[in-house]
Amino acid sequence: MSTTLAPGDRTAREIFAPIASNYDRWSAVLSMGQDPRWRAAMVARLDISPDARVLDVAAGTGLITRLVGQRAHQVVSLDVSAEMLGVAHRRGAAAVLATAERLPFADASFDALTFGYLLRYVPAPLDAMRELARVLQPGGTIGMVEFGRPRGIWRPLWWLFTRFVLPAAGAAAGRGWSKVGRFLGPSIDAFVDRYPDDEALTGLWEAAGLIDIHIARPSLGGGLLMWGRRP
Repeated sequence: MSTTLAPGDRTAREIFAPIASNYDRWSAVLSMGQDPRWRAAMVARLDISPDARVLDVAAGTGLITRLVGQRAHQVVSLDVSAEMLGVAHRRGAAAVLATAERLPFADASFDALTFGYLLRYVPAPLDAMRELARVLQPGGTIGMVEFGRPRGIWRPLWWLFTRFVLPAAGAAAGRGWSKVGRFLGPSIDAFVDRYPDDEALTGLWEAAGLIDIHIARPSLGGGLLMWGRRP
C-alpha cells in the first residue's frame, strides 16, 4: 500500500476512520439495502474488457473494487482514508492512499474508472472530475455512484428519514455512525442544491471533457448513477 497522501478533505477522513471495520454491513442496513444495488448497477453498465486496468477512486473498503475485479484484469483501489483503505487492502486490493484531486498516476493510465460518494467531499468538483478524466485512456469509461434526493411526494419522507431516522439508527449502530447519520442529510442536500438536475450534472461532466453521459436515478430518486466516456 502506498503511504503518500496528498492534501485532502479532512471531513472525509474524520468521518470514515471510526467506521471502517463495520462499514460494509451498516452502509447496507442504513440505506435499506439500496447501496449494494446501486453499486452493482453502476458496474454492470460499464464497458470493461477482461484485460482492462481500472482505477476505483474513493474506494473505501473496496465494495466497488471487488465488483469490478470480477470483470477486469487489474483494479487499483484509491482512497483518502487509511482506515477504510486498509480493509480493502487486507481483502486483497492493490491499494493507494491519495486524494482524488491529486492522483499519483500518469495521463491515460487506466481503461476505466469508478468512484462512489466522492463529489460531496471535494471543495472543487470540476477540478476533481478533470483529474479523474486525465488518467483515463481515450475511449475509457467512467462510472459514479452517489446519493440523490427524491422529488414530489417522496421528498418530505426522505427529509424525515435523513434528519431523524438516520441519526437515530446511526447512534444505535455504534461508534462513529452517529456522526455519519447526522452528516449525510445536510451533505446530500448541499450537493443536490449545487447540481439540482440532470442538465447541471451533465454540464459538470462535459466541462471535465467527458462525453456520452448517461444518468439513472434508482430508488425513487434516492440514488444517483452516472456514466461517461473520455473522447
